[in-house]
Amino acid sequence: MDLLTVLRNATESVDTIRDASRVKNPKVLLSLLGPAVRGFLLQKGKQGGSSDVPTEYTAHFDWEYQRDREELSRLYSTAKSSQWDGERDLDWSIDVDPYDPRHELVLDELFPLNEVPSYCSLPEKHQREHRHALLSWMLSQFLHGEQGALFAACQVTEAVQWLDGKLYGSTQVVDEGRHVEVFHRYLTTKLERLYQINDNLYVVIDALMSDSRWDIKFLGMQIMVEGLALGAFATMRTATREPLLREMLKRVITDEARHVHFGVLALGDFYRETLSEKERREREDWAFEMALLLRNRFLAHEFYDEYYAPFMSRKQWNTMLLGSGFMARFRATMFRRIIPNLKRIGLLSDRIRPYYEEIGLLEWEHHKAAPDLTATDLLDAA
Repeated sequence: MDLLTVLRNATESVDTIRDASRVKNPKVLLSLLGPAVRGFLLQKGKQGGSSDVPTEYTAHFDWEYQRDREELSRLYSTAKSSQWDGERDLDWSIDVDPYDPRHELVLDELFPLNEVPSYCSLPEKHQREHRHALLSWMLSQFLHGEQGALFAACQVTEAVQWLDGKLYGSTQVVDEGRHVEVFHRYLTTKLERLYQINDNLYVVIDALMSDSRWDIKFLGMQIMVEGLALGAFATMRTATREPLLREMLKRVITDEARHVHFGVLALGDFYRETLSEKERREREDWAFEMALLLRNRFLAHEFYDEYYAPFMSRKQWNTMLLGSGFMARFRATMFRRIIPNLKRIGLLSDRIRPYYEEIGLLEWEHHKAAPDLTATDLLDAA
């Protein structure tokens, strides 16, 4: 790793810690320090083909097997009847050629690159190459997020306190494994391109996996990561006309809707009835820091380093991308699926609201939370 990269990573680590200090919660700051150092400074997600994340949590056994959570039981029944096979139920014979103008992979006007002057001056062939690369980067981050979701779902299934939650969690483990399968197959056999994990996403996954508290795993994965994924998948489905990708995203969105619903059901009563006010404030602050990291994960720095670093600074790139119409639509769709759920589970108090308002995310607080939405609602919104 060269000196410039080390310095840049150190700066990002400091920025992350400074963001955590906004809410002045030392416990949140300490909990993010290790993941920030491992993700931004040491770049553990980019050091070879695998990474080890230290974990510590309690597996909760229920020897009475009491089934007393009716809504979770209904969700479990729905999940069982909604399983699909990524190999059998998707048409992998569809030809996907990112360079064929007859089959537009991504609509240029819906992607952020058409707002980059150096991109607009490129020949059409090179523009297609850049669109192919950026789509590959985005789907690669979806894949990495799904692997994190697979591992978190295993931990949550062990740690959740209710048998109905454990039974539902078993279906989510299967769902996440299927998502890893189909995203990896699409990237390797259709786009033939796979990017490394983004540092912001690595820090999020590290933070929730390494935390010993079961509800933090729920909050980080079911509410934050999966909620954002719902919006991201819907935006991507809008931006592409490629039939295999659209059908794959449709099926994944249907699964993810159940996962977020599970998180809201599991955490709502727990946060309202079990936690002290101090503990609830800490979860509220932690969720805000996750929102910042999740917003920043879509700055596509790995793609920028490959194609645009010679033409503009990273700061210019960030400003351009955050101000693009694409990212405005992306943020609206993504956080529209997170903020209402935070409010439903009691983590959007008057104390924390100004922080979300400052970064432009509060406007979606009155939208429907996961239990009030169907998969059809989410697909229609896409």
